[in-house]
Amino acid sequence: MKRLTVPLLAALLVLLAGCASTVRSNVTVFSDWPAALPDQTYVFERSEVQNKDLEYLNYENLVRNEVRRLGLTEAETGKSPSLKIVLSYNVDMVDVRTVQPVYVDPFFYSGGFYGGGFYSRRHFGFGYDPFFRGPPIVDYQERIYQIYKRQLHVLISRHANGKSLYDVRVNSQGENPALAVVMPYMVRSAFAEFPGKNGTARTIDLKIGD
Repeated sequence: MKRLTVPLLAALLVLLAGCASTVRSNVTVFSDWPAALPDQTYVFERSEVQNKDLEYLNYENLVRNEVRRLGLTEAETGKSPSLKIVLSYNVDMVDVRTVQPVYVDPFFYSGGFYGGGFYSRRHFGFGYDPFFRGPPIVDYQERIYQIYKRQLHVLISRHANGKSLYDVRVNSQGENPALAVVMPYMVRSAFAEFPGKNGTARTIDLKIGD
């Protein structure tokens, strides 16, 4: 029976635990946010399809909560806003194939029990050395799985002339196909350190549940 060595198995478990509990986002910001903005009212600009899309409206509400925290106020019906917000999102599935080395303990690889005791396969003197385990054996394991590439784009611009003030793109990937699970963290990442420096890119890690 083949078994992973203890250090490798422990490292693998830590890696999997970290991936499952954290959403990592790559955030790129282009910002021309004014130092003073007397009128901070806004409206969401939607298509007819988006008006009826419950998933879109849910993500729009996440953005609404973030910009409220920044001091922006949604314009009342019938009143002309200063800003407009457009958001879009997408998720693509990509097949990934990896071949990784697996270190196998030769003590178990040699067959385990033999004649009521443990034996290695190295001949020592006139018999077998039961204490010699030998160097680790390298095996190779193929894994095929799916990665989901998730994208979020939020654009805040002048309502009157369409001049862009804040343009942010968030890219994240993982094995969870449920976009709704990670979108709250992607939206938070989109407005981290708002308005940020123009033309900057950074990586943001947020723990799930925070």
